[in-house]
Amino acid sequence: MDNIITIGVTGGIGSGKSFVCGIIEAMGYPVFYSDFEAKKLLTSDNELISEVKSLFGDAAYLNNDLNKSYLATQIFSQPILREKLNALVHPKVRAAFKSFCESSKSALCFNEAAILFETDAYKNFDYTILITAPIQLKIDRLKKRDSASIEEIQARMKAQWSDEKKAELADFIIVNDEEQPLLEQITTILNSIQ
Repeated sequence: MDNIITIGVTGGIGSGKSFVCGIIEAMGYPVFYSDFEAKKLLTSDNELISEVKSLFGDAAYLNNDLNKSYLATQIFSQPILREKLNALVHPKVRAAFKSFCESSKSALCFNEAAILFETDAYKNFDYTILITAPIQLKIDRLKKRDSASIEEIQARMKAQWSDEKKAELADFIIVNDEEQPLLEQITTILNSIQ
């Protein structure tokens, strides 16, 4: 990945990472979606499937598909299981990102990932961008997107680091509060990276 600048894009649940990455893609830059790739690998990589089953039991899959609600309950209630699952999935996702960058023709390669700082994965990037949003706005977005209860949303939020803690490690911050123009913020960051 010589000569390719890698940029990790992260933010808490409901911050609007995918929306911001959609703008970056529309600007012509390649964006690798780590969570999407992880889900794909969890249903297509036989070695990974068997490792997940030995960690969580056969209930981790229903008809060869990931039993998301079962897994979510397990990993949000038992942080040690979340760490073990991450340790299985992340190396495979990193390898897929490396291939993605090498096959891209761009000098900049973006990686959207939910838990960049929590897992120390941010150290693998040249730069990191943190997407932040006010907590109430995040909750409103999640209620609309996932039809989740306040309790479920708060449990998920509690499992992640706060924006303040992530901000200490981020190279750049984009405020996605539906007031400050996103394109302007993204352009400023791109100009300072290139």
